[in-house]
Amino acid sequence: MKHLWLILFGASLCAAEPDWNSVEQRAVDFLQRYLRIRSINPPADTREAAALFRAELEKAGLTPRIYQTTPEGKTNLIVRLPGRDRSKKPLLLLNHFDVVPVDPKAWSVDPFGGIVKDGFVWGRGAMDMKGTGTMHLFALLTMKQTGVQPARDIVMLVTPDEETSGPDGVEAMIRDRWPEIEAEYVMDEGGFGSRDLFSPGKLVFGVAVGEKQVLWLRMRAKGIAAHGSQPIPENANMILLDAIGKALQLPASGRSNEAVEAMRRNLRGQIAENKFTSAIQRNTISLTTLTAGVGSPVKVNVIPSTSEATLDCRLLPGVNAAEFVSEMKARVNDPRVTIEQIVDPNDPGISRMDSPLFSALRAAILKFHPGATVTPILIPFGTDSVKLRKKGVTAYGFTPMVLDAATVATMHSDEERIPVAEFRKGLRIFYELLKSEF
Repeated sequence: MKHLWLILFGASLCAAEPDWNSVEQRAVDFLQRYLRIRSINPPADTREAAALFRAELEKAGLTPRIYQTTPEGKTNLIVRLPGRDRSKKPLLLLNHFDVVPVDPKAWSVDPFGGIVKDGFVWGRGAMDMKGTGTMHLFALLTMKQTGVQPARDIVMLVTPDEETSGPDGVEAMIRDRWPEIEAEYVMDEGGFGSRDLFSPGKLVFGVAVGEKQVLWLRMRAKGIAAHGSQPIPENANMILLDAIGKALQLPASGRSNEAVEAMRRNLRGQIAENKFTSAIQRNTISLTTLTAGVGSPVKVNVIPSTSEATLDCRLLPGVNAAEFVSEMKARVNDPRVTIEQIVDPNDPGISRMDSPLFSALRAAILKFHPGATVTPILIPFGTDSVKLRKKGVTAYGFTPMVLDAATVATMHSDEERIPVAEFRKGLRIFYELLKSEF
């Protein structure tokens, strides 16, 4: 029996090398079709996207399962590639079908055209995260088609509503389908490689081991309504503006973070100065909305009695959200102003940075990018991984592409795109990872 196992094990490792030109071109073609599907959230009708994945998986002899969680079409997909050691919990490849809305007037190309131009594939979701989802899919398909059996089961879960925190996606799957997705490790979105974003002139691959807590607040000021021709101190807008100014005067966090400290050590303190690296090293607050006025359309000559704003606060792991809000209220210190939480933050902490999977990921990256620095990082935005970290799963966020800061900035913005050459190479890196021992 042992001899037979060794024969099968050796055969799986010696399977034919993929025809990469063919695999990569098929993946690019698939991504273009995927980008043409308007899986905008809301409403997050992802049935068409799920059908596209399902057809590709079934052609390869895999058996995906589809779970529609709302009548409006929010649809999840799960598929499993069995591994050699079924006693180990699987690696979960996690990505999402849904994308954020667009302003077509701000794009130079059709945001749902899936156009390849100037060495990039353009479209809403190219980076977040249809590109990564396509790499997950084709790495899995290539494993199946070349007969390479992974060390453990690999499960792919594609969700419909990551952009709205996942109540009908990852949360529903954890609640209702946990035995199908219970994993030791998760690979999700978050990190990537860059020659300018992390450290000036140095190729660095950041692997997200955690993310900042999301704390959304609403500030409301109460004043006195009046005629705009006669300024008054009880103007709700002026009260609110003063309160916002005080709220934004954030003290230093006073707390170091293990992932940030690891990044500093690995980069020898040479961290680039930009909005991304600034955000992952401290607590932040962004003023996102202002709402005031009387009438529709609003009357210019009426001072309103109330004025509102929303603040998007992102806290480092380990920061106490209740204390953060209490300190903000103390800074504002105005009985005419209320501050309320819109969402409660999740803080599952960070994933371990010394796991066998992290080592395998580093090796896969260095095979294609010798001399690069691979480091744990935090990310300033939220992902579905936070729910899985709360279940005790080790989760990493990574897209295996080298991207400059300008390209990264197109995520959730205009002209979203990824470089085709990096997409092709990233597919090979994922394949190398999936056939690794971990």
